[in-house]
Amino acid sequence: MDTLTPTDLDFLRRPLHGFLTVAGGQPRPVWFEATADGTLQLFSEPDAPKVRRLRRNPRASLVVAAPVGERERWVSAEGTVSLEPDGAHDLAGRLAARYWDLGDPGRAAGLKEILAVDQLRLVLHPEKVRRYAY
Repeated sequence: MDTLTPTDLDFLRRPLHGFLTVAGGQPRPVWFEATADGTLQLFSEPDAPKVRRLRRNPRASLVVAAPVGERERWVSAEGTVSLEPDGAHDLAGRLAARYWDLGDPGRAAGLKEILAVDQLRLVLHPEKVRRYAY
């Protein structure tokens, strides 16, 4: 199946790290959001190495695995990434609230730093999806 299923989306809506791989780059842990339309989005500074690579070749993959202590499970999505100039700060705020305790002054300051600089919204449009659950 080459689309994210409702079961995949439920799994991907958990606060798990994804590992993003772009052409010519090493996998990097990232925050991400699975959307109702089956895309995956993340944010990045416009001059980040992954963004420069995506401008040359917009293909990428994201792999998300269950944490240690849970049964083995993973979802992998591969496809084209669009670089969107809008919505990155809103996305960063939602993801920070999902991954961090923003009641912690250090984390709140970290979010403030993220929001103080330009960000792009990266949208992965899955063309090939693989999964495993044991």
